[in-house]
Amino acid sequence: MEQDRGQETIVLALSFLITAGIAGGLLWMFRGSFTKPRDQAGTTPTPPVVSSTPGPDTSPAVVPPPVANPPSATTAVPTGTFNYGGSTTWAPIRGIVDPEITREYPQFKLRYVDPIGRTPGSGTGIQMLIDRQLSFAQSSRSVKDEEQARAQMRGFSLREVDIAIDGLVAVVNNDLPVQGITVDELGDIYLGKIRNWQELGGPNLPITPYSRRLEDGGTVEFFHEYVLGKRGFGSNVQYIYSTTPALREVSKNRGGIYYATAPEVVPQCTVKPLALGRRKGKYVKPYNAPLVPPNRCPAERNSINFAAFQSGEYPITRKLFVITRDENNLDRQAGDFYAEWLLSPRGQELVAKAGFVPLR
Repeated sequence: MEQDRGQETIVLALSFLITAGIAGGLLWMFRGSFTKPRDQAGTTPTPPVVSSTPGPDTSPAVVPPPVANPPSATTAVPTGTFNYGGSTTWAPIRGIVDPEITREYPQFKLRYVDPIGRTPGSGTGIQMLIDRQLSFAQSSRSVKDEEQARAQMRGFSLREVDIAIDGLVAVVNNDLPVQGITVDELGDIYLGKIRNWQELGGPNLPITPYSRRLEDGGTVEFFHEYVLGKRGFGSNVQYIYSTTPALREVSKNRGGIYYATAPEVVPQCTVKPLALGRRKGKYVKPYNAPLVPPNRCPAERNSINFAAFQSGEYPITRKLFVITRDENNLDRQAGDFYAEWLLSPRGQELVAKAGFVPLR
């Protein structure tokens, strides 16, 4: 009996050892299958963070690492290629700002889109935005009530962010001996009420006013509303497609006059910027005096009178806007990011370099 009990004890001990060994092996196998692999430094690799919203090219938008000086803590850098368009006034800003943004954020690609069969401008850009042809638009005027109504019929509102101040400047032939006029007199020229420079203290010389057409952009729309009081252009106005040929005509025509955004015309050698005033004799120069004579240009150029524009002393100023659709999508994110970058210290520095008055 004692011998049988000893053998039984040995069998139970062996069974226990075998069972423990199997259990340990299984535990080791399962532990290995649930443990993350480690790199050579002994740390667990971190997978990239992927946004749940795909970019316009349908590829997943990888969230980049934080940058040293982000433009805003509220808007992430969107990934993709984004169409934008609108105001021709914005051309100097586009030429300076866009390459720098793309260089700093290569995942944020910009593509300027011209309208088909229509003249580029603020109005066409806003309409293309409403038609979802653009991610955001650039405008040299505020959104009109009728544009907001069209957008709301599509199920969204339009949102505008102002980023700079611009001034409208009238230019004349370099040989015209007139230094300044009032805003009302400028309006009367384009209404056809004043037709000879002699009425404004100049020589007996017919006035030839040049303008782009009303439907051509925000600059003309702004001029029509705030200088002409929404009254129609006079029959004496000659219409020109864009600023370059208009300046060419004024340089050849001693009685010519044209108006455009300050950065486009103040530094030009072939024409002379006129001082403007709200009252007779109280004229404000849109350039920093003294006026640079043509024989010293382009080695020297007239510079914009930023102080007068910023203080409101100069009588015809306006703001530039980034326009977006008020929707929670990647297009809105692209427009917000673009506007916030322009309002950053570096963005405002480049806005000034382009010839506009920064807001900050």
